[in-house]
Amino acid sequence: MSHPKRKSLKRLQTEATKRHKDLKSQGVPSKISDMLNLVARENSYPNWDAVLAEDERSRAVQFHLSLPTEQFEDADPPEYEIIQAALKAVNVDRAVPDQVKLRIARNKAHLVSLGIEFAIFESTTTGLKKSILDATAPIRDLFEIENFHKYAQQLQGPEHKVSREAFFAYPDRLDPTRVSLYRPVTKKGDPRMWFSRLADYVFATEKTSAVASDQIAVVVYEGSLYLFNLSKFDLKQDNTEALNEIGLLLRRMVDADRSIADELIAKLKEIAKYPITTGVAGDTAVGMAVEHALGIVANSSKQPDYHGIEIKSGRGGKNRTTLFAQVPDWGLSALKSSAQILDAYGYDRDGDIKLYCTLSTRKANSQGLKFRFDGRNDQLVEIDADNKDVATWPSKLLRDRLTEKHRETFWIEATSEFIDGIEYFKLLSIIHTKEPVESQLIPLVESGVVTMDHLIKRSGKNNRVCEKGPLFKINKRDLHLLFPKPVKIKLS
Repeated sequence: MSHPKRKSLKRLQTEATKRHKDLKSQGVPSKISDMLNLVARENSYPNWDAVLAEDERSRAVQFHLSLPTEQFEDADPPEYEIIQAALKAVNVDRAVPDQVKLRIARNKAHLVSLGIEFAIFESTTTGLKKSILDATAPIRDLFEIENFHKYAQQLQGPEHKVSREAFFAYPDRLDPTRVSLYRPVTKKGDPRMWFSRLADYVFATEKTSAVASDQIAVVVYEGSLYLFNLSKFDLKQDNTEALNEIGLLLRRMVDADRSIADELIAKLKEIAKYPITTGVAGDTAVGMAVEHALGIVANSSKQPDYHGIEIKSGRGGKNRTTLFAQVPDWGLSALKSSAQILDAYGYDRDGDIKLYCTLSTRKANSQGLKFRFDGRNDQLVEIDADNKDVATWPSKLLRDRLTEKHRETFWIEATSEFIDGIEYFKLLSIIHTKEPVESQLIPLVESGVVTMDHLIKRSGKNNRVCEKGPLFKINKRDLHLLFPKPVKIKLS
């Protein structure tokens, strides 16, 4: 028996919010949580938590698993016979079951929640047959972030190969192995790596049937590499009193940290007792009101707002929030300024020329613009409908902006109402995050979780070009994919 298609999370939220506002306008007391649960039950869910769980599952199974490089002309397969035997015994198929995609998504979120830097490679059939893994841009970035290995400084050829200690993480043991890091003489010396006995780890028959497309997370810890099979093993354990070897290892990797956040929380709780305003309108009004109430002088600095803590304020109804603003590297870009981008792709609106649009890797926008990740050069490239390059951001530039802006952040949610034509804000809650897992920024851009907004305008009055972006954004519900252990704090 087929079931009718269920409504989206956003639509259900909208229905619940509308009912809450309708009752409020009629003078009937109501709670938004009650309306959410009511709408959930009317749509065949037991409660709102079940809606959120279904949304998590749906987003996880749609998650984009990028295809790694498989064009290896320099194979030297020391484990070829072992791998061939394993391949014959297993039905190798890259099609990933939904339950495995969900496990991968939850495992990645758990690593981020712990603040652990990691990168992922996929153990493809071709790579296993030839005993070669492409050291992709995320892998190279991780190695540089953790000061583990720099391929850019490594010469080509077997005499320059580097061998380091590594471990396969199983629930019941840590299995030692070795990783080889090298750049072959052939082709352009593309960075490669290989883990001895990787086939045994990939084809381990635990929990799920093995496939060659397992997603393997790599973590650098105390100078060694640790591998976690995200497709097979559940890294998060509910029973923390009886941690298995994976749980114990992850616990050792986590460091405690303290900050001056308590001082800021206390101030915001005082501010939340009364509506606040600055008398201005627009998207930035709530942020300006919070900064004014805290005594922060408005400026254009890229530095965090309050003694190292960045403050991001928004109205409760908006889902996307800005991570940071960052212009392209104009020296690397095909077009050399925001004005040139506007001239090429802008449109006339009310006497002004504008380019207000969102870019994603998943699909082109109405102007034909989208993102392409250039893994060879580790760059994010904006391209147009004709596949021509528009602008370029080196990955390191974006990661540096993220860590510069968000070493510690308060994401403040507020409601607003107009009194005598002036918008007032009531602070509701904070999501407190620390130290983004910077190795995950580019993978989240690649998968479409992090997007970018152009906000370019040429005024018809003075012909001056104004660029308010580019703004790199993320949905608030996805903050846990980039920030360890987001903590929600109620202010009122």
